[in-house]
Amino acid sequence: MTAKIAIIDYGMGNLRSVSKAIELCKAYVDIISEPEQVKNYNAVVLPGVGSFAPAIKIIKDKGLDIAIKKHLEQKKMFLGICLGFQLLFSKSYEEGLYEGLDIIKGSVEKFIPKPDEKLIIPHIGWNTINISENIYAKQMYRGINNNEFVYFVHSFYCKPEDKKIIATETNYSVDFCSSIATENIWGCQFHPEKSSNIGIAILKNFVSKCEDLNACCN
Repeated sequence: MTAKIAIIDYGMGNLRSVSKAIELCKAYVDIISEPEQVKNYNAVVLPGVGSFAPAIKIIKDKGLDIAIKKHLEQKKMFLGICLGFQLLFSKSYEEGLYEGLDIIKGSVEKFIPKPDEKLIIPHIGWNTINISENIYAKQMYRGINNNEFVYFVHSFYCKPEDKKIIATETNYSVDFCSSIATENIWGCQFHPEKSSNIGIAILKNFVSKCEDLNACCN
């Protein structure tokens, strides 16, 4: 059964490139902006480019936080990308301290260079992912080799409290969580829509998981 996927537009996402990438995976895709629309889809993607504070304010002001949590309570699939991944966490230290969606317990932290290190912030460009033994990581990265390159653009990184949900780690001064995978929540700090064939392979795996869950529920 064809996956019916909603990309949430809250004014801070790279919508068209994400939409086109998922369409390449043979999924039905809509861009939505109202919370009442979320229930009509069996999967949701939350993209994002920009700062944490204004993004979480928009999402909560519009009631999209409640819609997303109801979606997840039904065990429907969810994918957070870059800022959309960070928003899942309990709190962020970007330009202050701000509460996130608290769907994933943990924090969003800033890269801090070591004294003898010339670290360029933001972390922009291609870097490798080290795939964990997490059973859901195996689904997310099915058919993908370890240490493949994906594309990053970020100054902050996520620290989940539960290390078992980490799907990949990447080194940039520190080994940081570059993606997570649970039964129905996937999130990646990198941009799969900008990560060439590897990114498309990840999105195909997401669509496949959506179709499998949808078939079980119908």
